[in-house]
Amino acid sequence: MTVFITGTAGFIGFHLAKLLLDQGHVVHGYDGMTDYYDVRLKRARHDLLRQYPQFTATEAMLEDDATLQAAVAAARPSAIVHLAAQAGVRYSIDHPRTYLDANIIGSFNVMEAARRQQVRHLLMASTSSVYGANTDMPYRETQKCDTQMSFYAATKKASESMAHAWAHIHGVPITLFRFFTVYGPWGRPDMALFKFTKAILAGQPIDIYNHGDMWRDFTYVEDLVRAIALLVDAVPPQVAERANTQAVEGDSLSPVAPWRVVNIGNSDKVRLLDFIDAIEQCLGKPAIRNYVDMQPGDVPATWADASLLQRLTGYQPQTNLREGIQRFVDWYHAHYSPAQATV
Repeated sequence: MTVFITGTAGFIGFHLAKLLLDQGHVVHGYDGMTDYYDVRLKRARHDLLRQYPQFTATEAMLEDDATLQAAVAAARPSAIVHLAAQAGVRYSIDHPRTYLDANIIGSFNVMEAARRQQVRHLLMASTSSVYGANTDMPYRETQKCDTQMSFYAATKKASESMAHAWAHIHGVPITLFRFFTVYGPWGRPDMALFKFTKAILAGQPIDIYNHGDMWRDFTYVEDLVRAIALLVDAVPPQVAERANTQAVEGDSLSPVAPWRVVNIGNSDKVRLLDFIDAIEQCLGKPAIRNYVDMQPGDVPATWADASLLQRLTGYQPQTNLREGIQRFVDWYHAHYSPAQATV
């Protein structure tokens, strides 16, 4: 199978591409190599993927529609997994247009490529942030999501809605998956685990938002990409074909389109302070804690109901938090020498 993946130089895209390549699939990657964080880390990820003979890549922005359409046409993929995006809740406060360009225009261009090439399945990344101000947890895919708290979340919710319309109008089977606080080796420097590890090793204080009264559903990255790989074959059926298919309990499948949304989470919420305790234990060094107020656009808790994922694929993320953190710490020590610790 040939899979076209956007964002292969990114954290999740790299891990997904590696998994599919290890399974013997052909992967064509597409990445803009933006400088939102250290491009050297992105290039190091791509360098590892280029060691596979069945991996090729195009370096260009999603907004470059002509290049994107040409790359997809040349790859002739069975499936497209759209992971590239401008991420980050806090960054979206000061740089909203970046999110509009990448997450709205870029996603539209990917949907159009899927339509033109008549791919078997288009899968698109969303986020748990779309649940916004909802307090009924664990979050379920069928909940109403109209109260996003950041512009980042708003652009992701907009892409979900655009995808639904696209699936309805053009019959393109589309699955949206909502991520819940992904962590692990090769993570982004702007994410909590990376920032905390770097600061603790350097003897610098860490900012703990909402004075530690935060809860997250932490998902280990290899669990996440395994779920995505399994979802590639869980194609939402066309409306006309459903008379011969058995309904899935709790399914978010649209009644008018081959479209669904799926949570990918660990189905467990962890207190931020317990997360920090685990990092300290893995590093063998205490953190200097700076307790601060909640950041604008952030939410105090996320918690996934991932039962639909299990019903569709038979899989449930299960990596123990302490084990996952230790794997990140081991990677961090191996990847960064003391001289590089400021990266």
